[in-house]
Amino acid sequence: MNVTVPDPDGLDAPAIAAVAALDDDLRRGMYVYARRARRPVTRDEAAAAVGISRKLAAFHLDKLVAAGLLRFGFAPGPVVKVGRRPKVYEPVDEAIQVQLPARRHELLAGILAEAVLAEGSGESAREAVLRVAGERGFAAGEEERARTRPGRLGTERALTVAEGMLRRYGFEPSRDSRTCVRLRNCPFHPLAAEAPELVCGINQAFLAGFLNGVRAGNVEAALVPGAAECCVELRQAE
Repeated sequence: MNVTVPDPDGLDAPAIAAVAALDDDLRRGMYVYARRARRPVTRDEAAAAVGISRKLAAFHLDKLVAAGLLRFGFAPGPVVKVGRRPKVYEPVDEAIQVQLPARRHELLAGILAEAVLAEGSGESAREAVLRVAGERGFAAGEEERARTRPGRLGTERALTVAEGMLRRYGFEPSRDSRTCVRLRNCPFHPLAAEAPELVCGINQAFLAGFLNGVRAGNVEAALVPGAAECCVELRQAE
């Protein structure tokens, strides 16, 4: 399940809840049946697929809907009960993914795809990627500023605002001092291990763009070569 706004702790809580809902043999069986059917299925069909009553099947199917795994509608055709058509269920289209520590490969993929499509004349592929990363970060910063309305930001307040965004994106920020935030996780790992110069540059450009968007001119996103975690730290600008 792709979550538009990441969870405050950097974990996709709806995705975790969806996976937890499948930790039941009956629900898992009905979910698999619904996926294999390739069409909306009724409560009676789902019940027969796992060998339970229609009433119990309805309970589990509604749990799967609440978890975001299935959606429901009403079957076409004649009304069986007064004012109602039979309820039918089918899987949602979104994929479900839970990773610990958090990964944001969809963000990296979006940056790379946009850079390929929007590469400017005379602009190298790397330049396009870094430009797009900065633009994405700037937009995230503007959204954060509009959401939190922090006013004029001093260094410490700016880092506190940044920490909220960093957690949601899975960077696992750690306030090493009042004027420095280290990032304990790279949400683009393991791609960062394969192309560290490129991915670290994307991280820096994205975070620098965020700081500009949130209007934290007294904080910089600095590359820290050889760091064991994310290669970027946020600190008071020199």
